[in-house]
Amino acid sequence: MSPLIEVKRLKKYFPIKTGFLRKPLYVHAVDDVSFVIEKGEVMALVGESGSGKTTVGRCILRILEPTSGQILFDEVDITRLKPRELKPFRPKMQAVFQDPYLSLNPRKTVGQILSDPFKIHTDLSREEIMNKVIKLLEDVGLTEEFIHRYPYELSGGQLQRIAIARAIALDPEFVFLDEPTSSLDVSVQAQILNLLIDLQKKKDAAYLFVTHNIHLAKFMADRVGVMYVGKILEIGPAGEVLGKPKHPYTKALLSAVPDPDPEIKKRRIILPGDVPTPINPPPGCRFQTRCWMVGEICKKKAPEMIKVGKDHYVACHFV
Repeated sequence: MSPLIEVKRLKKYFPIKTGFLRKPLYVHAVDDVSFVIEKGEVMALVGESGSGKTTVGRCILRILEPTSGQILFDEVDITRLKPRELKPFRPKMQAVFQDPYLSLNPRKTVGQILSDPFKIHTDLSREEIMNKVIKLLEDVGLTEEFIHRYPYELSGGQLQRIAIARAIALDPEFVFLDEPTSSLDVSVQAQILNLLIDLQKKKDAAYLFVTHNIHLAKFMADRVGVMYVGKILEIGPAGEVLGKPKHPYTKALLSAVPDPDPEIKKRRIILPGDVPTPINPPPGCRFQTRCWMVGEICKKKAPEMIKVGKDHYVACHFV
């Protein structure tokens, strides 16, 4: 079975304006990232803020134009497609963003927001579209009375349900979830996550789930990738990566996650220094400035991905 999404050596650099006759500078937001997402699979990207997780998802959706690399959707290279050529792929790729209020048009009612995908991509009649909108609201646990409401009249949880309804309106094969619960209360978070899982099973869609919360990644994902300053340092099955981490950074990241059992005492790994700037990342391994296992080779040569288990890969010279 071929993968639904295949990312090959993806790079995204943002240029920084500099003075006259100065060497141009770039933010290395995503630097040589490769992975696949199978049909019906949930993959999570975890890591610190600024590691490039969201940029990866936006490049896959072509919200951002990649600097280089390839993105294959169902074996079709969509990296350099023009807007008109990309249009048939738009219904198949959707997104749910972090702040639902900013991602919904405040001047439109819920009915208008949910009708737009059908008006743009289908030839359905007005009555058929309205029936689809009502069914969408039911799918996300809302009632028909929400059709005439505006976003400012809804709570955060209701807004995110509307954003999810819009994302699944055209039965996409792939959905990018950019921290969809980070702005919600804990009780509402659980409802939204359970809703996303139910919809994923019902529609067999693939998810790319971006989160800072390790527990959510373990709960939601089949596979996990750990990013640091634009690079994936470890990737594999969620149980393997989060249960038996191999990379020093993954170990440090997991040591900072509080355990719900107060009887369990964890040894916290304190990393020295600060995260290096993506404008001028260190040569060799990106993690070498904070790693307790660093050697001379780490400062000169970037590590290749090494297989350490079934579908489990780590970029480290000393694994």
